[in-house]
Amino acid sequence: MKRKIKNSVGIWAFGPTATRFVPGGYHVEVINETMEEKTERVVNGLMDYIDGFEYHYPNEINEKNIEPIKKILDSAGKDIYCLALGHHVNPNYALGSFINPNPKIRREAIDIAKAGIDMAGSIGANFIIWPGGEGYNYPFQTNYEEMWNNFINAIAELTEHANKMKVTIFLEHKNSEPAMKIAMRNIGMTLYVINKIKERGVDTSNLKVNMDWQHLIMNGENLAEYARLLAMENKLGHHHANSGWGLFDDDNMVGALCFMETLELAKELQEIGYGKNGERIGYDLFPYTENQIEAVKQSVINWEFIYEVANKIDNLELKKAKDCKDAVKAIREVYKALGANC
Repeated sequence: MKRKIKNSVGIWAFGPTATRFVPGGYHVEVINETMEEKTERVVNGLMDYIDGFEYHYPNEINEKNIEPIKKILDSAGKDIYCLALGHHVNPNYALGSFINPNPKIRREAIDIAKAGIDMAGSIGANFIIWPGGEGYNYPFQTNYEEMWNNFINAIAELTEHANKMKVTIFLEHKNSEPAMKIAMRNIGMTLYVINKIKERGVDTSNLKVNMDWQHLIMNGENLAEYARLLAMENKLGHHHANSGWGLFDDDNMVGALCFMETLELAKELQEIGYGKNGERIGYDLFPYTENQIEAVKQSVINWEFIYEVANKIDNLELKKAKDCKDAVKAIREVYKALGANC
């Protein structure tokens, strides 16, 4: 399948898919699968659909298994596009990693993240920081000023280290889960972090944002608007493509829900020129009960269809509608592209 924008997929989509109600996971057939076996299974199943892969460090990929994993990917012409920090699954960080009240734990967490950045640099990958465990669960639980200072200090130190390694960091926000209130829980807070780090004299040219679509949808953040805003600030770094009902991080197939929002995003990305400098669409899915390979395939098919529909929207007529905020004309042009006889 020829793709309009190169892509990647998170290897975490192919695990047991555990939930708190089914802690063993719905896909019990893969519980004992090694990461090398998983990689080979997924590469073979998605050979014509996926360009690259994403792994969490150090739990999914680490110094012990990176070479055999790379060998499998290299032989198939695939690469590792991103490493993502995996602190959220470590029970030692129940009270946070970068914001933990214990300074020894904070130091350990930063050093592990630096090692992950080193690995990313050695293979030419990017590095995602999704601070899912950096937050709190109750009112009165946290000293907010201390929490934010510790968090910003950590990201600043990691940004400086990444600059030395020529690695781009993608910050990824989310409202909640596993922490009930994640500190960096919206786009505004993410840009706040970047700006505070810049104020400290740290070069933030390679500190950008990963837009996880369902994380924005959960917040009521319009996908296309925030993609444009980030592009205006030169901070649009990566995308994690998915969909959902908007109440939880469903990580459903792309376009299964929020179709119109996804279509508008596709159009905005075309106007921005996203992908021309090597940017990708990364699939972050969690097929609870579905066939994992088929769910990812369908997401790729759906996105390519949505992208093509967006390309059919008449740019001139859409601009005319936007120039006078004519919602009826704008929607009419969209439905023409969808095949409606308007």
